[in-house]
Amino acid sequence: MSINQSVMADLDLLLKFPTSSAMQGLKIHHDAPESVRDAAKRLFEKGVIDQIDGGYLTELGHELQNHALQLCSALKD
Repeated sequence: MSINQSVMADLDLLLKFPTSSAMQGLKIHHDAPESVRDAAKRLFEKGVIDQIDGGYLTELGHELQNHALQLCSALKD
C-alpha cells in the first residue's frame, strides 16, 4: 500500500491541529490552498473534525492525531 497525495494532505492537516488543548482548533480560510480545503472537507466527512472549514478535532480526530504523532516520532531521524 502506498500513500497518495490526498492521504498525505489529510495527515498534514491533522498534524497541524494543536496538541496542547482540546479547546483549540483551526480555521481554514476560503483563500487557503485548494488541497488544504479539500483535506478539511474529507476529514469533516469522515468525522475527524467537526466543521467543514476546520473547527475542532472530534474524539476520532484526537485518536487519529495521536497515532499520526506516534508514527512521525518513530520515523523521525
